[in-house]
Amino acid sequence: MSVDDINARGLVLLGCGKMGSAMLEGWLAKGVRPDAVSVIDPYPSRRLEELTTQGLRLNPDSVGDPAVCVLAVKPQMMEDALPQIGDMAAGGTMFLSIAAGTPISFFERMLGTKAVIVRAMPNTPAAVGRGITALVGNANADATVLDLADELLRAIGQTVRLEDETQMDAVTAVSGSGPAYVFHLIETLAAAGEAEGLPPEMAMALAKATVGGAGELAEQATESPDELRINVTSKGGTTAAALQVLMNEADGFPPLLRRAVKAAADRSRELGA
Repeated sequence: MSVDDINARGLVLLGCGKMGSAMLEGWLAKGVRPDAVSVIDPYPSRRLEELTTQGLRLNPDSVGDPAVCVLAVKPQMMEDALPQIGDMAAGGTMFLSIAAGTPISFFERMLGTKAVIVRAMPNTPAAVGRGITALVGNANADATVLDLADELLRAIGQTVRLEDETQMDAVTAVSGSGPAYVFHLIETLAAAGEAEGLPPEMAMALAKATVGGAGELAEQATESPDELRINVTSKGGTTAAALQVLMNEADGFPPLLRRAVKAAADRSRELGA
């Protein structure tokens, strides 16, 4: 399957909140036609209503046999929402779920064991096209299906494929929840700057630009993050003094982040049980 197949058979988006909207904009930019898309959402945005003038179908009575159905409603609403699209499972539709903490077995139970299902975990930077999404398919999802899922998800950033669904809990803890860790780093870095005498607005501007710029550099540089760290750390200098605190194996970043990621992964396992 390809974008051409989607334009020919159609794509259904079940739920169109922030993540669904980001994905939709990415697909349209990649060549998916508005008239190939059907959106099922009880509270459509103004943008969706605008797209209906270009052919997008909003809450249609029937969606036929689409190539893809993206499941983007909140996990707690999934059980009530799935009966609306259950008939698609018999027609070879690929179901692409971005619902956190919802295992493939749940969808197989709701849609049948013959359903073609891909589970994905995007993260919030997808809203600016800088997300990263991990994906894994069930036994019915062949290489062609996974390639299409990959192509759809690359519209909002990078992708990685998992060897096994059990890895999804760790993905959730690292990249799914990870943006919140970074946002908190920005908050606390700005607060620390204020404590050293900077005006609040200046401290926040410095913190945002520093974290954003360092992340961009880490992605683009050929050096590894530890090499980049070493490059900006002069022996006996200010950065070295700070890193003595941050890299402390007793109470610095290493043990703190290990505990944080483990807590998130453990909670993900509980939610998916």
